[in-house]
Amino acid sequence: MLPRGEGPVRIGPVGPRRGVGPCGTVSAPLPTVGAVAVHQLSRKDARRVAVRAQLLTATRPTDLFDAVRHLTMLQLDPTAAVAPSAHLVMWSRLGSSYSPSELDDAIDEQSLIDLRGLARPADDMVLYRAEMVEWPGRGELRDWQADIRDWVDANDACRRDILERLRCDGPLPSSALPDTCVLPWRSSGWTNNRNVVKMLDFMVQRGEVAVAGRDGRDRLWDLASRVYPDDPAVPLDEARRIRDERRLRALGIARARGPDCPADRLDVGAAGEPAEVEGVRGTWRVDPYWLDQPFSGRTALLSPLDRLVYDRKRMTEIFEFDYQLEMYKPAAKRRWGYYALPILSGDRLVGKVDATADRRAGVLRVDAVHPDVTFSKAMTAAIDREIDDLARWLELDLDLAA
Repeated sequence: MLPRGEGPVRIGPVGPRRGVGPCGTVSAPLPTVGAVAVHQLSRKDARRVAVRAQLLTATRPTDLFDAVRHLTMLQLDPTAAVAPSAHLVMWSRLGSSYSPSELDDAIDEQSLIDLRGLARPADDMVLYRAEMVEWPGRGELRDWQADIRDWVDANDACRRDILERLRCDGPLPSSALPDTCVLPWRSSGWTNNRNVVKMLDFMVQRGEVAVAGRDGRDRLWDLASRVYPDDPAVPLDEARRIRDERRLRALGIARARGPDCPADRLDVGAAGEPAEVEGVRGTWRVDPYWLDQPFSGRTALLSPLDRLVYDRKRMTEIFEFDYQLEMYKPAAKRRWGYYALPILSGDRLVGKVDATADRRAGVLRVDAVHPDVTFSKAMTAAIDREIDDLARWLELDLDLAA
C-alpha cells in the first residue's frame, strides 16, 4: 500500500478558493489567473509538497510495484558505486525490507518494462505506443529528427534483418543480432559505429522491439508485440495529458515547461494548478492534492539520480541545495565524492555522504559526511542510523574513514 496521496488526479479548472494558513486558519482569497487560483507557497511549503509526492515522509510505502506505479518510473542506471540507482531509490522508500531481486524479477516477468532505460509498469505502455506510431515526430521535423529518419531508412535492410532474427530466435542480446548496416552511425561519443545499439534504440522508439528481460547486465531483446500488453493505445494528445498529470502527482511541484531531458521529462504542461513560490521567480504547477496536509518527515540517503534532486534547477530553487554528480570529474576537482548521496532531513537537503561499496573487501567505506548546515545531535544520530542501515542492506561491514 502507498501512503496517502495515491488516487485519481483531479482534472480541469477550479474556481477561486480561499487559502489555508498555518494551523488551518483561513487567509485572504488567493489571486487568480483566469478562473484558476494561484497558490502562494513558501519554500517550505514547496519542499514539503515535493517530499510528500516522492514518498519520502515518515509513512513509507510497502510495495515495490505500487511505489513504481506512483513514481511512474525508475531509472535503470548501471553505475553501482554504492548500489545501482534504481535499487537505492527503492531502498530510500521501502527501507531494508526491499530486495533488489524484487525489481529484477519484475522486469524479467515483464510486470515492469525497461523502456529506454526506465522501468515502467507494463500497463502504462498504452500511454507510449501512440507516440511510437508517430516516430520520428509529428508535423514538421527538426533537422536532427530528419537525420535519424534518413539513417534508419538507409539501413532498412538491417532493421528487417534484426526483426527476422528476433522473430525466429528471440529474445536475444544485442551481440547476437546482425549488423548489416550500409551507413555506419557516426558520433563523437561511445555510440560511434555502434550500429546495432543505435538501431535497437530507434526500433524501440518505433514500437518494433522491446527489452524482454536481462541476462546478467545484458538486455535481452524481442519483438515488442511479444512484450507489451495487447491493449488499445491511448490517443497521443490524451496520453501526453495523462502522463503530465501522473508526472506532477509524482513530483508534487514542477514547471509547466522545461528543457528536453534524455530520460524523462521534468515539466508537466497544464497539469495541476498554478503556484508561486516565495523568493523564486516564475510560475509553477502544483498538484493540489499534496497541499495543506500534515507533514511528518524522516531522514533518508538519496541516489544522485533520485527524482527529488534529479532536476538540479528545481532542487536549487526550492531546496537551496548545492549538488552535482561528480563521477565524471577528475578526483582532485571533486568537492563531495565520486557518487555522493544527498541527505534528506525532514523537508531539507542538509548534506552529502561520500560512500563507496567495496564488495571485494566486504565493506561500505564512508570517506566523508559533508554537512551543508550545522547538524544537531538528533540529526547526526538519524544520519548515522541511515548509514548503518545502508551497510546492513548491502550486507557489507561499515568502514568509517570520516
